[in-house]
Amino acid sequence: MKKPRLTDSDRLAIETGLKSGKTVYNIAKALSRPVTTITREIRARAVESDKGAAYRVTNRCAFRMECERREVCAHCLYDGRRQCKFCRQCNSHCPAFVEQRCERLERPPFVCNGCRVERKCVLRKRYYLHAKAQEAYETVLSESRTGANITEGELILCDRTLRDLTDKGQSIHAAMVNNPDRFTFSLKTAYRYVNGGLLSTKRHDLPRACALKPRKGKGVEHRVDKTCRVGRTWNDYLKFVEEHPGVRVVEMDTVEGVKGGKALLTLLFNPFNFMLAFLVDAKTSECVLGVFEAIVTALKERYGEDGWREVFARLFPVILTDNGTEFSNPAGIEFDEDDGRLTFVFYCNAYASYQKAHAERNHEFIRLVLPKGTAYTEPTSFDALTQRGVSLMMSHVNSYVRKGLGNKTPYDLFTAEQGEEIANLFGISRIAANDVTLKPSLLGIEVKVKESVSPSETAPAKK
Repeated sequence: MKKPRLTDSDRLAIETGLKSGKTVYNIAKALSRPVTTITREIRARAVESDKGAAYRVTNRCAFRMECERREVCAHCLYDGRRQCKFCRQCNSHCPAFVEQRCERLERPPFVCNGCRVERKCVLRKRYYLHAKAQEAYETVLSESRTGANITEGELILCDRTLRDLTDKGQSIHAAMVNNPDRFTFSLKTAYRYVNGGLLSTKRHDLPRACALKPRKGKGVEHRVDKTCRVGRTWNDYLKFVEEHPGVRVVEMDTVEGVKGGKALLTLLFNPFNFMLAFLVDAKTSECVLGVFEAIVTALKERYGEDGWREVFARLFPVILTDNGTEFSNPAGIEFDEDDGRLTFVFYCNAYASYQKAHAERNHEFIRLVLPKGTAYTEPTSFDALTQRGVSLMMSHVNSYVRKGLGNKTPYDLFTAEQGEEIANLFGISRIAANDVTLKPSLLGIEVKVKESVSPSETAPAKK
């Protein structure tokens, strides 16, 4: 008989048992659970802690006992009067730093709860806290039940078939009856996907839908990994940045033209405000992964199999993005084909675009060339764009002088550290200051006035 899931009281019992020094076996026996269940729970829900020890310098280097280095920092606070291992800045500045990990964390009970020397230990710690564990469990449970229960490949096949047949005036019912092998969901689910905006087929494409009053409701989301935010939230990002001072962050976002058409995937490199933009066919995780595969391929061709990882890690140590469904497969970005880690992906809070304000602000320069739709003008479609044209636009954007950068350009600041070779590899070149153009005419785009608006309405009023 299958055991029910662990409850909050079970997790409290686990925490209490660990604090009192009980073994995992005894805790499992008291809860009438398999030992593997308790072990998996502890390892999955335990939280990292940067807690040090009272009256002791938090030095976690494996060589701290025999180290005699002095003046590791360029501007030593003590002018070399004492050894660096007694300084709190040692671990973050010393190039020879190798972190020592406690062996207790590699074997049962895998946490510091109940450890006799926990108060004196300066090494990195892990704790099992029942409140945090229950919160993480509820988050996984909630997110695993949201969105569309369909793979991206199945969604693309169904969408293509439905799009072709509804364009011919057929109903969804007729399309699904005549092609049962191409649909993995029911008729009711198909209508829910259409009403939620998950498919390219819209309500106005259906024969009778325009005569019916649409129901109010939230759009359907399709996440490749429904638990993608676990361990990658905004709070996790803040903690990571605190533990890795000085780490560079790349802000990732998308810019959309006409709804359902091509889009731009943007990558902004802080603190230079240098931005790359890649043209994608749609706002899907498949297209996003395709961009990163192209980046890896370009780096491999230039730096070889031995050097591309170092360049990628230098360019993309941390990636911060929003909660868009196109970013719902972070593992595909974080790891390579051999499961080697390439980067770390984190998510902003929902409706908190200010948390990646640099990318949002930089998109305003893109919108000068590719205007959004207004009450009087049509939105600019990206369908006719090419990657060459997008790179030309970003060359002009990155060559535009910024007051916030000390009257320098993002291109100059970025290439001063990373080199012009990297910028040129992605099709970005420097544009002379007086030649920078941030108008639709740069790409030969004409802004179209909506047909329902008369020319007199768009003309400025006479004083």
